[in-house]
Amino acid sequence: MKVNMKGTLLSFMGLGAILLAGCNDKLAVLDPKGPQAQRQADDTMLLIYLMSGIVLTVLAILVFMLFKYRASKQSPDYEPPHIHGHWLVETIMIGIPVIIVIFLSFVSVKSNYIVENVPQEYEDQEPLVIYASSSNWKWHFSYPEQDIETVNYLYIPAGRAIEFKLYSYGPITSFWIPQLGGQKYAMADMVTTLHLAADNPGEFWGRNANFSGRGTAENIFDVTALTQTEFDEWVTEVHETAAPLTEEKFDELLEPGHLGKQTYTGTHLEFSPAPEHNHESSDEEDEEDHSSH
Repeated sequence: MKVNMKGTLLSFMGLGAILLAGCNDKLAVLDPKGPQAQRQADDTMLLIYLMSGIVLTVLAILVFMLFKYRASKQSPDYEPPHIHGHWLVETIMIGIPVIIVIFLSFVSVKSNYIVENVPQEYEDQEPLVIYASSSNWKWHFSYPEQDIETVNYLYIPAGRAIEFKLYSYGPITSFWIPQLGGQKYAMADMVTTLHLAADNPGEFWGRNANFSGRGTAENIFDVTALTQTEFDEWVTEVHETAAPLTEEKFDELLEPGHLGKQTYTGTHLEFSPAPEHNHESSDEEDEEDHSSH
């Protein structure tokens, strides 16, 4: 028995070493660089600690029961009493899981409201609106305020709230920047809104986290958070050097396939606007939209 337990323990240790060996750095979701991602990382760690406590407690009780009531300790003719139920045991077995579910439900609802709104400490500023649309298998980022569009890369100012308007020109995709927060679906017939922010300058990666065909693995994009001054300089440089985005060129970009990073002046919103239905809009706003048409 001792040999088997030792072998099992060594096996788990070896498996853990193999898994950790593949991690060159921190897991991205546990290395947050923005308030939304920080909230999600805190919730993830809370779940890990809670689940670890439950597992360790159950294992400790199991070991205690195995040793206390092992067969070798009892007489050969021992028969355990037949117990049909015990109020204390049943209360503990039912009550503790109910308390855990209630606690996690409270945490989940609270966190959901936080990550679905403008990031905390950024409420007093005007967010930068970016339309992020996907096609097979690339990402298009439209900056209406700056009159710029990029493909497969994203520049954002650090220390400013970002409001992403997500939709798709193909199958459903999932917009995800692990170190900043997310993920949220982008669909063809509606716009979904995702609020993110980068606290400091840095480089991150983003991807489509939803399977959408054979090119999903390469449906990725780079994210660079700049200081506001650097961001403004980049906008000026784009207007001085980049070619304008025409409707014909945009139709070419929508063709299935992979592309490198590209930059244009103007946005496709001028001739191919985003869907009018906003998933975050209220019923009253939807009624106003329908009445206006």
